[in-house]
Amino acid sequence: MLYCLALPSDEEIPILSSENSAPTHHRVIILGSGPAGLTAALYAARAELSPLVLEGNQPGGQLTITTEVENYPGFPEGILGPELVDKMREQARRFGAQVRFERAVELDLAQRPFRLATDDGNHFEADALIVATGASAKLLDLPSETELMGYGVSACATCDGFFFKGKEVVVVGGGDTAMEEATYLTRFATKVTVIHRRAELRASKIMQERATRNEKIAWLWNSVVTEVLGSREGGVTGVRVKNVETGAESVYPTQGVFMAIGHKPNTEVFDGKLAMNEAGYLTVQEPTSRTSVEGVFAAGDVMDPSYRQAVTAAGTGCRAAIDAERWLESLHG
Repeated sequence: MLYCLALPSDEEIPILSSENSAPTHHRVIILGSGPAGLTAALYAARAELSPLVLEGNQPGGQLTITTEVENYPGFPEGILGPELVDKMREQARRFGAQVRFERAVELDLAQRPFRLATDDGNHFEADALIVATGASAKLLDLPSETELMGYGVSACATCDGFFFKGKEVVVVGGGDTAMEEATYLTRFATKVTVIHRRAELRASKIMQERATRNEKIAWLWNSVVTEVLGSREGGVTGVRVKNVETGAESVYPTQGVFMAIGHKPNTEVFDGKLAMNEAGYLTVQEPTSRTSVEGVFAAGDVMDPSYRQAVTAAGTGCRAAIDAERWLESLHG
């Protein structure tokens, strides 16, 4: 559920003041349009709450950069990520959800109804707010990485590992995420090479031991990936690697590249407004989706650093919509 919340320059940020035109009022506003946001929209719409979904910069989130989804229930033959998002969006619209290609850049959660402004200069009010802005995989910012994302480059082993059965792959990173991804990928790949910029790992001791004991995992130390080689038609064929100590470059053959340098929750706009953990993920009052502000609920990867799956995001989106509906009903006794 990728939803870029990097704030624009000060001149572009709409100011929430009484001088602006009267904001449009909605009972429920949902921020984000991945599986969590769109499932929340579906349930809220069926509850006749007429939700407004602000999709953000990347409608559909990380599913839009996934070619084939084979682990979402109900699609035995698999389905393209963008197609799955389209079906979710149309289903929510069928029951009355409104969807707009805008992102929130300013929020006032100190009073109700909540007020927000978008990058298009529009202003809205909401009795309840569902945050489903997702988390973004940290990447290397290489043009070739972007070009081949979903065509041999991935940031999710549990999502895409099956497609690399019988192939050789590399994992970029040296922390717990990289060790988890590498270990998981050995279920499918014949060889997994971990590429790390240092001579030692940052991962916890138990994760290091588990990975180093695995005979399928090889290591490429003191190295960084400078280019992913291949094409969308033929897939990944290798990576160009630079040794950080000698500066020497070489090509390392591989059929898949998994970026495992962590994830960053898209919560910048909520800084100082909602409670977060040290990594920036929103905290909720389990087993509910309630955040630290009454009337604000969270769903999907923005509050889930552990699973990061479309199906788990959809489940928490359902929970957030039901929690919001019940909370709104409680206000009227």
